[in-house]
Amino acid sequence: MDASQIIVTLLGTGLIGFVGWFFFAAPHRVATAVADGGGVQQVAIQVQGGYSPDVIEVALGQPVQLHFYRNETAGCSEELLLPDFGIRRELPAFQTTTVELRPDKPGTYPFTCGMGMLRGSLLVR
Repeated sequence: MDASQIIVTLLGTGLIGFVGWFFFAAPHRVATAVADGGGVQQVAIQVQGGYSPDVIEVALGQPVQLHFYRNETAGCSEELLLPDFGIRRELPAFQTTTVELRPDKPGTYPFTCGMGMLRGSLLVR
């Protein structure tokens, strides 16, 4: 191997490691839903290259409103899927889309973009 092949190999290995870290080991941003006066738990989530926060803690049996603000035009983030709740929503760019649900079982429920690249989870306690 010559020097250019070694450099390309090292860069490729570094990029593979970064992608693995980004999707599987990056630190999570956690938020606990705040109940309004009517008992509805609410959380604002920004969508821009991911979900922030990406872990949402909510209380069991109470209504939840997730307010997704999509702050980009990237194609991957234009759709939201919450398969365990049968929810599929379009997220228009630079607008807030509210998703309402009522979790009736404790557990961790994933949500993703339509391509499955952006990931988050709803933690019901």
